[in-house]
Amino acid sequence: MEILYLLIPLSVVLVFLIGIALWWFVRSGQFDDLEGPAYRVLMDDDRAPEEAAESPPGNGPGGEGRRD
Repeated sequence: MEILYLLIPLSVVLVFLIGIALWWFVRSGQFDDLEGPAYRVLMDDDRAPEEAAESPPGNGPGGEGRRD
């Protein structure tokens, strides 16, 4: 029973800290755009498809070949 004297205040403090962290994240804009980064990863193309078909394999966007 004495453990409740420790656990109840500890849980109240923990809930208070989580509430402050959530408020901080919302105010700093962490939850503004949840879907944009996912679409940005899928649509990230360095070159157009026509350029990729014309360039020889192993050459990067700068036209330099692979050097080992």
